[in-house]
Amino acid sequence: MIINHNLMANNALRNMNINSNSASKAMEKLSSGLRINRAGDDAAGLAISEKMRGQINGLNQASSNSQDAISLIQTGEGALNETHSILQRMRTLAVQSSTDTNTDDDRTKIQSEVDQLAKEITRISNTTEFNTQNLLAGGLNDTFQIGANAGQNISLSVSAMDASSLGVADSLKSSQNLTAGSSGINTVSNASRGMTAAAGYKVVVDATAASIGAAVDDIKDATNTGGAVTTSGTYTGDADENLIIQATSVAGTSATNTISGVKYSTDNGASWKTATVDMATSGITVDGVTTKIAAAAGAAWRVGDQVHLSLTAASATLTLEDSTSTPIGTAVTVHNSNSTATLGSSTDGKTVDVGFAFSSLDDGTATFDVAKVDSKAATTNDGKVTQEASTVAGIDVSSQGAANTAITAINNAITTVSSERSKLGAYQNRLEHTINNLGTSSENLTSAESRIRDVDMASEMSEYSKNNILSQAAQAMLAQANTQPQQVLQLLR
Repeated sequence: MIINHNLMANNALRNMNINSNSASKAMEKLSSGLRINRAGDDAAGLAISEKMRGQINGLNQASSNSQDAISLIQTGEGALNETHSILQRMRTLAVQSSTDTNTDDDRTKIQSEVDQLAKEITRISNTTEFNTQNLLAGGLNDTFQIGANAGQNISLSVSAMDASSLGVADSLKSSQNLTAGSSGINTVSNASRGMTAAAGYKVVVDATAASIGAAVDDIKDATNTGGAVTTSGTYTGDADENLIIQATSVAGTSATNTISGVKYSTDNGASWKTATVDMATSGITVDGVTTKIAAAAGAAWRVGDQVHLSLTAASATLTLEDSTSTPIGTAVTVHNSNSTATLGSSTDGKTVDVGFAFSSLDDGTATFDVAKVDSKAATTNDGKVTQEASTVAGIDVSSQGAANTAITAINNAITTVSSERSKLGAYQNRLEHTINNLGTSSENLTSAESRIRDVDMASEMSEYSKNNILSQAAQAMLAQANTQPQQVLQLLR
């Protein structure tokens, strides 16, 4: 018998601690519902489980992405449904106008409705959006992430669906040679804008060439004798201005020096730009005008001396007139930078859009492009409309022949919209299958992840009960072991 070391008590204590720890871990698993609560529970299982969780979360988000894509497609396709309805109405009107039981007045009213329908097609194209992205202006080229991993995506693009792109906007043009003064426009015919070819509308051109005037009185030198100012070139600015040139440095002898550095202003001295130049030889060029300044014999230039030039911009006034030379609307002034103008009166519904080369307006050789209407496609950037499509008038149905031709054009537009809607419908059906597949994959992966990470409650409860009973038994044995050394007292009596 020994009393210094109670080996039985130590053994009972060790087993009691083991059982208590095991019971504690079992209780943690039962309370959390997880078999793996920390990496130490199952290092490999934790790594596999986390990888599966990433896949599951990705699949669930991909399913949400696919549903958003379906919503986008439904928005665009729903708008095209209305475009289809409008095109069908336009076709009906074209068929109605193609029979000669209609008078010119009847066809004018039909044309008016066709114009409004074309404008509505373009408005739908400009304003149909999903999350601020325009869907039908031709700039949509989206990529949808439909998988949990990189590169698992599909792309969708939608063509422009405005009236001009569909071919149901009147954008015909004619070209005529117009001379400065007066020339007749005989090819413009658009009843909806109040104009017919027989009326003999014309553009009157009144051109003014650019001019340069030097204010010699403003040239100063040391002896106030003045100097020689020469100019060359043609002023290319778009507005009249006063050019001030001021000496900032001079070179040479006092009697024959020249201006070697200048600053100049085109806004009457409010702001200045500098230049280093020999004004007597090479001069300075501003807006196409080259100016040279040479001192008179015996004169001496000083820093601060100035010369003023008055520059008159080249311009032309364009006026739309009828066959009796009566102006329609107000004159439009154009300058060197202009190449288009809208003439006439929108109030009276009589306007034409003209394109021209400015340089030929004052030499009698001007050529104008005379457009019936101004219809253009939208300009887009990253799905956003930066310049909306515009439609002034619908396809021409103002005569039997024009209406007959319009029927074919509208048929082609209907086919184009049908093709786009079919593509959108096919994408929607595909995405619905994608969502079903993603849901199945997510479910199966969740099941696999559950087997790795989740605890079997029944099994773990049995383990907990066993460890709890063993812990209580060890505690009882520890108490018994602690009584063993007392038996030594019997030997000491």
